[in-house]
Amino acid sequence: MANASAKRIASQNEAAIKNMLYGHVLSNLLPLLIRILFQWQDFQPSKKAITFYCLTLALSQFLYQYLKKTGTPKRDPTGNLVSPGDDLNHPGMTEWIFDILYISWFAQVGSAILGEWFWWIYLAIPIFVIYKLWNTLSPMLFGRSSSVAEGEPMQEGLSKRQEKMKKRSERGDPRVKVQVRK
Repeated sequence: MANASAKRIASQNEAAIKNMLYGHVLSNLLPLLIRILFQWQDFQPSKKAITFYCLTLALSQFLYQYLKKTGTPKRDPTGNLVSPGDDLNHPGMTEWIFDILYISWFAQVGSAILGEWFWWIYLAIPIFVIYKLWNTLSPMLFGRSSSVAEGEPMQEGLSKRQEKMKKRSERGDPRVKVQVRK
């Protein structure tokens, strides 16, 4: 059972990679089918639409291949698990890569259905990055805490026992040892 976690990660990664393949194929075929079936007379897409589609196709292909390469479990010739691959459910960069991949797919399909203006959805990526950077860097730059407003003392939730000990220490009770913080 020592390998149970690795087997669980490997099976989750295999399922995620399979679902990614379906999403990747669907998001690249669906816009073409929509444009051919419903916009046949107006199928002459502009150079801007072709450029955006090619850029998002290249980006989504790169991200798909990266996630596939890092998340694919490695097995020996007998089929035993050697390495489960990177955990694709892990928060952080992997999660952000999935978000960019989903936005790319959404933009490709949405632009085929609703028009070229739908490419503006890509602005969600830099806006989110700026938001995250602001929340991370502003406390360091401006010297304020993100959780405590200026001028308000930090209030701790004290238990009943802690409140009793605090009252005793304020009265000077010898049973309470005062700890000096450095």
